[in-house]
Amino acid sequence: MDKVLSANRNRKTINGAASSPDADAPITETAPATKTRASSIATSGDNAKATARIPWQCLSADEALARLDVSRERGLSATAVSERLERFGHNEIREQKRRSPWRMLAEQFTEFMIIVLMVAAAISALIGEPEDSFVIMAIVLLNGVIGFIQEYRAERAIAALKRLAAASARALREGKVVEIPAAQLVPGDIVLLEAGNVVPADLRLIESAALKVEEAALTGESVPVEKDLRPLPDQDQQVGDRKNMAFKGTTIAYGRGRGVVIATGMQTELGTIASLLADKSEVRTPLQKRLTAFGKRIALVCLVVCAVVFALGVMRGEPLALMFLTAVSLAVAAIPEALPAVVTTSLALGAYKMVKRNALIRRLPAVETLGSVSYICSDKTGTLTQNKMRVEQVWADGQLLSAKQPLAKQSEGQQLLYAALALNNDAVIGEGGNDTGDPTEIALLREARAAGLEKSALEAASPRVAELPFDSERKCMTTVHRAEHDFVAFTKGAPEKLVERCKASFVAGVRTPIDKDAVLRCAERMAESGLRVMAIAYRPWVEIPEPLTPEAAECGLIFLGLVGMMDPPRPEAQEAVAMCKSAGITPVMVTGDHPVTARAIAQRLGIIGEGGRVITGKELADLSPEEFRRQVKDISVYARVDPSQKINIVEALQARGEYVAMTGDGVNDAPAIKRAEIGVAMGKIGTDVAREASHMVLLDDNFATIVGAVREGRRIYDNIRKFIRFVMGGNSGEIWTIAAAPMLGLPLPLLPIQILWVNLITDGLPGLALAAEREERNVMRRAPRPATESVFAHGLWQHTLWVGLLIGAICIALQSWAMNRGSENWQTVVFTALAMCQMYHVLAIRSERDSTFTIGFFSNLPLCGAVALTLLLQFAVIYIPALNPIFKTQPLTGVELAASTLLPALVFVGVEIEKWMIRRGLLYASNPVIAKQRQESLSGSPAKNRPDRGYAIHAEDT
Repeated sequence: MDKVLSANRNRKTINGAASSPDADAPITETAPATKTRASSIATSGDNAKATARIPWQCLSADEALARLDVSRERGLSATAVSERLERFGHNEIREQKRRSPWRMLAEQFTEFMIIVLMVAAAISALIGEPEDSFVIMAIVLLNGVIGFIQEYRAERAIAALKRLAAASARALREGKVVEIPAAQLVPGDIVLLEAGNVVPADLRLIESAALKVEEAALTGESVPVEKDLRPLPDQDQQVGDRKNMAFKGTTIAYGRGRGVVIATGMQTELGTIASLLADKSEVRTPLQKRLTAFGKRIALVCLVVCAVVFALGVMRGEPLALMFLTAVSLAVAAIPEALPAVVTTSLALGAYKMVKRNALIRRLPAVETLGSVSYICSDKTGTLTQNKMRVEQVWADGQLLSAKQPLAKQSEGQQLLYAALALNNDAVIGEGGNDTGDPTEIALLREARAAGLEKSALEAASPRVAELPFDSERKCMTTVHRAEHDFVAFTKGAPEKLVERCKASFVAGVRTPIDKDAVLRCAERMAESGLRVMAIAYRPWVEIPEPLTPEAAECGLIFLGLVGMMDPPRPEAQEAVAMCKSAGITPVMVTGDHPVTARAIAQRLGIIGEGGRVITGKELADLSPEEFRRQVKDISVYARVDPSQKINIVEALQARGEYVAMTGDGVNDAPAIKRAEIGVAMGKIGTDVAREASHMVLLDDNFATIVGAVREGRRIYDNIRKFIRFVMGGNSGEIWTIAAAPMLGLPLPLLPIQILWVNLITDGLPGLALAAEREERNVMRRAPRPATESVFAHGLWQHTLWVGLLIGAICIALQSWAMNRGSENWQTVVFTALAMCQMYHVLAIRSERDSTFTIGFFSNLPLCGAVALTLLLQFAVIYIPALNPIFKTQPLTGVELAASTLLPALVFVGVEIEKWMIRRGLLYASNPVIAKQRQESLSGSPAKNRPDRGYAIHAEDT
């Protein structure tokens, strides 16, 4: 391009307006006048809901003004404002009542297991065992405090919807522009809008000058929406398609305009979402449901154990008081007191690990819930994509450019194209990614920079001297720049509009007649791949046309090329989607964006294949609830959906037995986020509303972080199951030992204080350390757990039964052996043997499938430390004289210590044999699906299909 003089001229603009219009200047686009006048709001008697139901987008601007009985030139009178404020109320979003800290603390003690423990503590205190009562209550309080601290720290004591709303607005009243609190706006007020304003109420636009509105938070639309004033024919259009309206809480990105208020407060689209948030309660997590059912079963077992042991002891002639104390102690022992502490500790440690991986947990149970998720319904903009436009394709010189050439090797046409991208542009590239301007223009400017052109250098050589701002009618923007001896105009716009204004094409440095059909076919192909296509042209001028009008300046253009842009997928999102599928989780895209764009992104990410089904919000509205529930598992991409439909999607999946995670960043996502089993909000670009409704916040806004969180959730649930396996196996051993001894004619083998010691110390310390156990191999190659699956599934109850019997047999055998030898230490022998059985057991159950020799004895150092500390405390109780009277123990001889230490090793051997049989498919694999997966595993062939839900915990690849 010709070098130009450095002198600047004054800019010329259409109607004297600059590219960033002043709010008080005359508006260049107004709605056509109409003679139709609807019934007046003042005489119609419509209430707020009836007003909100009017299809305002179908009315012309003048019809809307007539319906609201307001003058375009003067606005409302003070009398009308007062009357309407009384009728419609203030323009405010009603805030939900927040949980107080006391309520948050109280809710930590409402789970059934906690209630059972508190009852046990009360019984212990009543029967004269205050030490037992104190220990149990200490565990309960610790559990509550940990849960309270985590939730309280994550709570945001803010009114998110109120913060989103505008604090003030400029309105036309009695012929004057006044600035008033947004809360005082009423239907019929005429509001002035300019770039940077937050829209204070729902508006029917009546005037516009290049107006663009950022609606991503409300609709999911990734780029600012160009507004126009024409009435729309369809009454059922989604919010994102109502181009002649602006909605409360959105932001003016460019231009200026005026709109008449048609809804305020809770009657706005934002208010509708607030109502949805208030109406939808959170669902209980899988862990909460399973632990409640587990606690009820344990409570029933405790009652039976109390009755049986008490009856057997009395029948044998034991003292009544001793048997009552023993029965109650055994019942308390049967309850895994440490379970709530282990669960809470596991969740808190998991939450701590997750926050280091950019996932902030707001509700502790959400940590484990992630492991149960079978569907992830994700918003597109900013979650699966980068939330910034980027040039994907450039068509110049009659071909698609596969790669950028260095500036010196670019053709003249390519240089002109990239110069046009930089000069016909109002965006500014800032330091550290702090860019300002329209996202589309930012993408074009970055493309020019990547091609080796800097806007500042180009503008110094070719200053802008005139311009025709973009408007939604002609869909073009033109800037005129001084060249060395003349001027050059660059025009960009929609291909179908700009090509009609071109007379030639610049190919390989030569002007040739333009093949308009070929250009439009190429633009159509680019658009079908989900790209936002922009056409670029130029024209040299000896003198700037006077007057500078679109008709004079935007004709006889020379076509330079096409530029295709997209908000591209995150680089790591495709891998995350593939990992979700391998883990049996179905990723679903739910967006307010255009269906073509949604399909393109979904195909690139692997969410759907070629020809995959994409359903729009309008199509979804035509389905009955029953029909939608039948089809919901066959649909993976939803486009142009509204907030209530997002809730319908979540509820339809839940009705089919799925556990749903809903991710998103906008106000429009908040109701569905709250309704899902696990709601995930974005931390960087997410709105306060979405974060407040969520269970988890992604601090890096990265979809891939969810996959890491799912992995952690599965690990935590596995470790909770390992603790239940460990503690219930040991507790069942205690029950069999105490229940069997009287039936075999032996005295009670354990005293109440010894039972409590085993239950709290021998169970508690190693059990807590199980929370640090590493994840199972191939944890992300198995299906999610079914919603109805019991915590005792996959052989856990069988394991509890046979391990308890084995422990009971070992203890009874050692008791009989010691008594036959005439030893007075027989009770200490049983006490020690029971503790050793627990230690061998905890070392063996660290994996549900793999041998301890495979995973390594020292791969969980906290557990090694807990086992060592437990053994040290056990030997202290035996060999420290001061402790013998308290725990009713006596020092053991070398032979007695060896017997009570070595014979319990049979528990370790037995569990290792069980795991070997599981790996070979000889146990817990009666289902043919498991057998098939086992054969695939042993033969080394990968599973070809999605894992079958509910069996994968024992059907992983080896």
